[in-house]
Amino acid sequence: MEGGSPDQESIGSGTKRSTVSSGSRPRKRKEFLYRFVDSDRLTANLEQWFESVSNRSAAKKPAFNEPFELIELQKFEYALEGISFQQLIRMPSAVHASTSGAVEATAYLAIEDFLHASAKGLWEAFWSPDEPMPFSVACLYNENLKFYQAENAVAEGRLGGLCATGILLTNPRHLHGKWDHILELALLRPDIGGFVVNGDGQPSLSVIGEALFYALRVLISRSLSRMKYCQTSNSVFVVLVDSQYGGVVKVEGDVNKLEFDVDNVYECAAEWIENHSTVAVSSIDRIWNKLGNANWGDIGALQILFATFHCITQFAGFPKHSVEDLAADHGSRLQTRRAERQLGDTEVNGNGLFRFQQRTVSPEIVEVQDDSIKIESEQLMKLEVGSVLWLEDSNWQKGYQINEVMISSEQPYYIASPLEDPQKSVFLYVGSHPSQLEPAWEDMNMWYQVQRQTKILTIMKQKGLSSKYLPQLSASGRIIHPGQCQRPSSGGNCDHPWCGTSILVTSPVGETVADLINQGRFGAEEAIRCCHDCLSALSTAASAGIRHGDIRPENVIQVRSSARHPFFVLIGWGRAILEDRDRPAMNLHFSSTYALQEGKLCSASDAESLVYMLYISCGGVLPDLDSVEGALQWRETSWSRRLIQQKLGDASTVLKAFSDYVDSLCGTPYLMDYDIWLRRLRRNINEENGKEIDTSG
Repeated sequence: MEGGSPDQESIGSGTKRSTVSSGSRPRKRKEFLYRFVDSDRLTANLEQWFESVSNRSAAKKPAFNEPFELIELQKFEYALEGISFQQLIRMPSAVHASTSGAVEATAYLAIEDFLHASAKGLWEAFWSPDEPMPFSVACLYNENLKFYQAENAVAEGRLGGLCATGILLTNPRHLHGKWDHILELALLRPDIGGFVVNGDGQPSLSVIGEALFYALRVLISRSLSRMKYCQTSNSVFVVLVDSQYGGVVKVEGDVNKLEFDVDNVYECAAEWIENHSTVAVSSIDRIWNKLGNANWGDIGALQILFATFHCITQFAGFPKHSVEDLAADHGSRLQTRRAERQLGDTEVNGNGLFRFQQRTVSPEIVEVQDDSIKIESEQLMKLEVGSVLWLEDSNWQKGYQINEVMISSEQPYYIASPLEDPQKSVFLYVGSHPSQLEPAWEDMNMWYQVQRQTKILTIMKQKGLSSKYLPQLSASGRIIHPGQCQRPSSGGNCDHPWCGTSILVTSPVGETVADLINQGRFGAEEAIRCCHDCLSALSTAASAGIRHGDIRPENVIQVRSSARHPFFVLIGWGRAILEDRDRPAMNLHFSSTYALQEGKLCSASDAESLVYMLYISCGGVLPDLDSVEGALQWRETSWSRRLIQQKLGDASTVLKAFSDYVDSLCGTPYLMDYDIWLRRLRRNINEENGKEIDTSG
């Protein structure tokens, strides 16, 4: 990602800066745009105007008119009934209350996903469900005013330079976007919601000034464009958001009335805004709930969706299905719903509100009792030591008694015993109820821990992968909950909080490496054996094209059996990589360099994660990391100064040699040679123990 001043391609002309006029595009207008790059200077020139607007409206707050009438939003909301908008990347709570770069990075990814979901849902509903959406979403980098995918910007350490997120017309010839291709811009700024609490619900001059700056840049770029817009190009919408709240700024005006004095660009821009533009600012309302999900049906998100709808109309023309057409279906949907609930005959007015319910017994208003919609409070069932769970598979039922609750993990799991074999111990993982998978990120972690890991272990079993260093799938199925199941005959689950909940049972059972390290029971001998056993597990899985993707101390256990020496088992296969579209877990301390940079695994990625785990087990200290950029910097420094190799060398020469090998392989396409390192580690283990022992998988 290059820095420096923006070139002409990035600001909308499609050609590099030149002193020669390009066709019908005035040279002065291009030069004006080239110099118009500082939002703070524009804001400073607007202070008196903003103060006068605020004073004029003191008696009738807010200072600016709303961009949309409430009746428009209500009609639009009716039109959106039945349209699915799905934001998959959750907005982290209180982004700017934390200094975590990783949290801010997630916020930019979440905004990209929110805008993508908005544009895609609107396109498919109003324009064409069969044709691909001709728009894309990317983040604006302030040093060169070009667009980059947030994921790439974060990986390249440019998070601090991101200043906006935009919906753009897709153009393969201009991968970094063109300003005349911008449909809509969104600015992530701290404490937008604070204006709701502390003011009149509208943003301050600093925020509005920045929005006006970007809006005017878009309008000037459009005036230079060869594109033919389907609708008027004289208006721009800029979205203002923080981690919970948001609003919309609309700027409209004829830029041909702007005096393009290249020696006074900010004064001229301010004069145009004051005298030749119309600025409308919506109220600031909540968009995301505390779990990071967008409240699509509430007015905050609705305003942004409606602004996006208007932006798409500018580029794609009027939709095939109008807002009025889709909103007209609200009445029929309402009648269908009432028929489903058997509420009787009613008359409905145009707004979907009930006029009256016809009754022949009494003209009085009466309370209708409907037992079918009685709401019973659900007691969330808590698993404790001694609790018994029954698992239902397709052909049988099996009971397990909880012996121990493991609370040191990110997600709780249990040590249990089968009722028919109380002496045997197994790990038991309980997933989330299917209806609860959507709201919380914690539930998605449970999904990886239970449902996805069940899939991976089943594939391993089907492919005949056998190793004592891999977990064994003992059983999987669904909970049989207490009481009578009211599951409908058509399928699905009943209202019981456990109905349909998945269970995974694996063996063997052991202590995590994290616990061993914390208790000071993980020395050099354990590190060598752990390295051997984990590499053996990785080698076996790699033979079937499976990579782990989440190696860390919590996902390796030490198993003590009847054998003389304990061995290690690599567990936690829920984030395993089966195909290119799968993504590994992102862990600032243990993820490989390639995983942090590219979101993928290379051949040596799992081995690199294993090295980091061995590094801390041998006394290495991991720094406090709060961003991907910081994590990558720590890795670069540690490897280049050979800090990791030196620390592992203090424990064992073979571990030092192994870390050197991994360092030479990281990020390359070359395959890991598991066999040679398994032989070297096995030889070292045998020498330390004085005789041959069983290290075969």
